[in-house]
Amino acid sequence: MQAILGVLFHSLGGVAAGSFYMPYNKVKGWAWETYWMVGGVMSWLIAPPIAAYLTVPGFMEIIASSSSTILGLTFLMGLLWGVGGLSYGLGVRYLGMSLGNSVVLGFCAAFGAIVPSIYYNFNPQDGKVSFTDMISTIGGQMVLLGVLLCLLGIALCGKAGMLKEKELSEEEKKKSVSEFNLAKGLIVAILSGILSSFFSFGIESGKPLSDAAIEAGYDHLFANNVTFVVILWGGLATNLVWTTILSLKNNSYKDFTNAATPIGKNLLFSALAGTIWFLQFFFYGMGESELGNGASSWILHMSTIILTANLWGIYRKEWKGVAQKTKWTITAGIIVIILSVVLVGVGNSI
Repeated sequence: MQAILGVLFHSLGGVAAGSFYMPYNKVKGWAWETYWMVGGVMSWLIAPPIAAYLTVPGFMEIIASSSSTILGLTFLMGLLWGVGGLSYGLGVRYLGMSLGNSVVLGFCAAFGAIVPSIYYNFNPQDGKVSFTDMISTIGGQMVLLGVLLCLLGIALCGKAGMLKEKELSEEEKKKSVSEFNLAKGLIVAILSGILSSFFSFGIESGKPLSDAAIEAGYDHLFANNVTFVVILWGGLATNLVWTTILSLKNNSYKDFTNAATPIGKNLLFSALAGTIWFLQFFFYGMGESELGNGASSWILHMSTIILTANLWGIYRKEWKGVAQKTKWTITAGIIVIILSVVLVGVGNSI
């Protein structure tokens, strides 16, 4: 029953993560940094403590009593993940929901599965699997094989993007993705995928926080909400600094008072996007608490996002007008990534 609930919660989180960008498409007349700032404040500053307060009312006491080492490391992982989250938005902006998410999340799934094990190789801890353990066991070897398979799937998705670049005119490409740019998009998507995986390690490094919540008598389903507050502080710092710089540089801070744009609706859709973005973590924490396997939870979460994002890509007709070969290439890439995710999940369960 626990496994079924874990899969259900991860599926809900994956759907939220794969869908959060859709409300941003409803924002009119605002610069990217403007609506990303509003969504970020909602998802990283407002929603996390509200969720923590409703589920773990004593979360601030737990954070205040934790060691500076735990808080610092968890915050740092959130800071690095924040760079990934920032470039994630740019990746989707330049590549679209389907291709952008496939590349970003493929890298994120691969690195999220192995980054913690590399850390534990240098800092051994009881019950934690190191990279050395991985290469010397069947399960670990399956995980590494899955990572290689994931990279192959990413390569296929990139190939599909290059075929699309050649086949469609600039006008056709921009019908579904208004700022389509393959080269720029692939660079930021790869960066995003690698750095976004640090959220997985942030959860691992912040485990003492969730453990303290359980010891204090709070429901284990919501214990991770305490950890998320600290991780997302790191993400907020990165994104708020960068979007503020862009706002000042581009004078886009004037968007907030530009009566020529639907300010109210833009705020609403941006805040909605940020709320949906946070819900992925809320449900992820519940799923991880049921499955009890961080790496497998991460992989399951990523696979659901990839599926959801590509369904949205189909809905938005991002591959309309391309040759059948291109459609088969992107489909093959997605299938290979999902198979790699399954392989990594099985390997972790072993």
